[in-house]
Amino acid sequence: MKFEKVSPPESGEKIKYIDGELKVPENPIIPYFEGDGIGKDVVPAAIMVLNEAARLTGREISWFKVYAGEDAFKIYGNYLPDDTINAIREYRVALKGPLTTPVGGGFRSLNVTIRQILDLYANVRPIYYLKGVPSPLKHPEKVDMVIFRENTEDVYSGIEWKEGSEEALKVIRFLADEFGVNIRKDSGIGIKPISEFATKRLVKMAIKYAIENNRESVTIVHKGNIMKYTEGAFRDWGYEVAREEFGDKTITETELWENYDGKAEGKIVIKDRIADNMFQQILTRTDEYDVLAMPNLNGDYMSDAAAAMVGGLGIAPGSNIGDGMGVFEPIHGSAPKYTGQNKVNPTAEILTGALMFEYLGWKDASEMIKKAVERTIQSGTVTYDLHRHIGGNLVGTKEFAEEVVRNLG
Repeated sequence: MKFEKVSPPESGEKIKYIDGELKVPENPIIPYFEGDGIGKDVVPAAIMVLNEAARLTGREISWFKVYAGEDAFKIYGNYLPDDTINAIREYRVALKGPLTTPVGGGFRSLNVTIRQILDLYANVRPIYYLKGVPSPLKHPEKVDMVIFRENTEDVYSGIEWKEGSEEALKVIRFLADEFGVNIRKDSGIGIKPISEFATKRLVKMAIKYAIENNRESVTIVHKGNIMKYTEGAFRDWGYEVAREEFGDKTITETELWENYDGKAEGKIVIKDRIADNMFQQILTRTDEYDVLAMPNLNGDYMSDAAAAMVGGLGIAPGSNIGDGMGVFEPIHGSAPKYTGQNKVNPTAEILTGALMFEYLGWKDASEMIKKAVERTIQSGTVTYDLHRHIGGNLVGTKEFAEEVVRNLG
């Protein structure tokens, strides 16, 4: 494939997707972009750690630098150039830094655009505790969840019109004339689509993950008591896909208690919870939840709340996964006021790289990175965000990453 203003590395091999499985060489080409703000600090720090973990496990990454955000606009006159999208399509797995999205006006979220263009339909966020990190919980060690958030639908579809616009007024008139639904004329209008297709492939991915990783349950999180034909349907379709495609490996929570007295060895328990109740359940009954599957907006709220339970967004990894394709990004934003100060915590970006390694099938390297980060924090070598809570040896972004490298292996 030809690119307009970037060139792939001469060394390395492509990751391939054959018969529903990734085929990953020992020297893959992986596109990356630093993005905006502190991406300039945390992405190079993460790559330092990833390179060493790959080397220690007999592998090597050929990095392919591409652009998105403000850097891309300077080079292309476009915040998300075709070169970047085509590189991810061609090489299948990419690492990214945070991208700035203005609130209200301005351009639309580049993160959402990337997910939708590449059909990265599952936002997958593991939430787990690292020893030594300050937490608001008495027992943060009980937190071990993986959140699967549907990534392409719901109110994040971007189907909306401004208050007073011709489009908004037309929709308001249509609803009044055709269905007798009265909406105030000074309303902005948004559409919330949730489809059977998108729901089932998301829940299917969550259940497959639970089976492959020896998890105990998958909880469908929804607001179906109010939004019956969108989120209520999400719940029903989730149970359907469990029954129809994983009937021999799953059991409902009702069946578990009615037929097996709460004990069914070798089965994944499928259950559901109302979203607002779930926010307090993850706090009060933390160890009862394992893999969570939910619509887009619920997933955004829930994953950030869960991350706060184990130390906040500065240490929370994330990913966007489709069929044979993944873009890996931390949960935190671009924090432009700290750009270039060698100050911020790169843990989220480093652990995002570890999550990318897990997706590649490099679980040994992934676990090595997580343990090295934990050792570093436990030793008291921390960046300013953790130092203000626990003290210790205050270091910068680069120095923290260098200490993680020393703790690898």
